[in-house]
Amino acid sequence: MKLTLEKRLLLSFTLTLLILFAEVIGGIVSKSLALLSDAGHMFTDVFALGLSMIAMRIGTKPSDRKATFGYQRIGLLSAVINAVSLIVIALFIFYESYHRFLSPPQIHTTTMLIIAGIGLTGNILIALILGHSHKDLNIKSAWLHVLGDTLSSVGVIISGVIIFYTGWPYADPVASILIGVIILFGGIRVVKEALTIFLEMTPTGFDAEKIVKKIAEIPEVMGIHNVHLWSPSDRSVAFSAHIWVHDQRLSEVAEIRRTIEEALIAMDIRHIMLQFECAECETNGLYCQIHMEENKHDDHYH
Repeated sequence: MKLTLEKRLLLSFTLTLLILFAEVIGGIVSKSLALLSDAGHMFTDVFALGLSMIAMRIGTKPSDRKATFGYQRIGLLSAVINAVSLIVIALFIFYESYHRFLSPPQIHTTTMLIIAGIGLTGNILIALILGHSHKDLNIKSAWLHVLGDTLSSVGVIISGVIIFYTGWPYADPVASILIGVIILFGGIRVVKEALTIFLEMTPTGFDAEKIVKKIAEIPEVMGIHNVHLWSPSDRSVAFSAHIWVHDQRLSEVAEIRRTIEEALIAMDIRHIMLQFECAECETNGLYCQIHMEENKHDDHYH
């Protein structure tokens, strides 16, 4: 039976919580900072998965008078909180690693390796349950948490093996630093993606100038201005513009609108707002006057 995304999140949350308890106890008993660092990352996984479940539930609510745009950006807020928690954990790991370099403790590698092996198995299972290639940044951030923790568990095991065979105690803080770097970059990446949407910047992979020129190539379009291209959420792209056409009947404008919308939908833009005008814009704003082969419009001036 195929599980829904919400049930997959709940199952992943439960497994992650069990692994967290095991790694905290194992890290304290074995005195392994790498294992405790991995447990710290597991805590952020629990936090991330819990927030993702809550945000997904709220995000499905329909728009109302309090939120006319809907609640889709709750998931983005969850992603930012998750990412910031990753960055804080990474900084703490760097701090503790520094002290471990100054005074490395005696590490019980057998306990360390057993718990890390359990953690790795659990993380692989959770990653498989969640799946990958999620377009939803909220779910993607949770999946990246789990993926990063899987890599962290690998780092703990490698450091444990090195200590077991060589007795070199610095393998533990070195592995911790590597884990911290993985966590830090994952957090920065999610924050960057979420802020791009919050700040309503041009979505990644879209070129506003190319889109404008594509519309301006339509014979009936005399100019285009007041162009805006942004993402209302991580799952949609929106486009709005003022379209300059010569004076004509409303039915003729409807045909132009359909042509423009079809061109935009072909570019995977589905939230479209167009305002038609029969006068040239008076400002010098971005893309205020784009004319493509003005001579082709001469026939329309009567």
